[in-house]
Amino acid sequence: MMDRTLKALSLTLSYPTVELQAAMPEIGAVFEADPCIAPETMAALQTLTDALGRGDLFDLQESYVMLFDRSRTLSLNLFEHVHGESRDRGGAMVSLIETYRAGGFEPATSELPDHLPVLLEFLSTRPFAEVQETLADAAHILDALGARHARRKSGYAAAFAALLQLANTQADAGAVAEMLAQPDDDPTDLTALDAVWEETEVAFGHDPNAGCPQVRDMLALMDKPATAKKQASAPLNRSA
Repeated sequence: MMDRTLKALSLTLSYPTVELQAAMPEIGAVFEADPCIAPETMAALQTLTDALGRGDLFDLQESYVMLFDRSRTLSLNLFEHVHGESRDRGGAMVSLIETYRAGGFEPATSELPDHLPVLLEFLSTRPFAEVQETLADAAHILDALGARHARRKSGYAAAFAALLQLANTQADAGAVAEMLAQPDDDPTDLTALDAVWEETEVAFGHDPNAGCPQVRDMLALMDKPATAKKQASAPLNRSA
């Protein structure tokens, strides 16, 4: 069950497309079938999947970009919240991509390996204990991201609440408070956005131009059991 839910959350947190919109009823059904998700979170997820499935695609895409691409404090690249732009981030990236490859997983995407939808797709192939351990390592990041989305009245807050429930752990309150103490980015500040794009691009994976996995392929795998053997996952805690 958890592998299906993780794939569904990966898709929900991905850039909206026509194909993804068409898949939203099936994604919503996956959430509804998972007993690990609390009723209030389930209701919020159904509201989110309904909005993503029925909304104007261009509006959904614009909202996604404003939230996740133009707001560093909402970035789906998890190591952004752990290491920022320090040298440690590069080492953590290399460690994570090696973990993927050791588990027989080769991301077919231009996203960085710490991109949350990519990590969730990988975790959907891993044993239950490893999934919970990895999500627990990232609990303070997930909690803070959920709180920031809730402050903006963003429906995506439900996805982060669900991930915390799957982790079945309590996030470190001090770490969450430290993250939330940082001022929220202004996505309309184009000067700051230009500064972000001036940074050096680092490519990971076998083909940085391969694009995101097709939604139909990910949905087709929802019913397939994980076969890869367990490997140690890269830590996502603050000391990583």
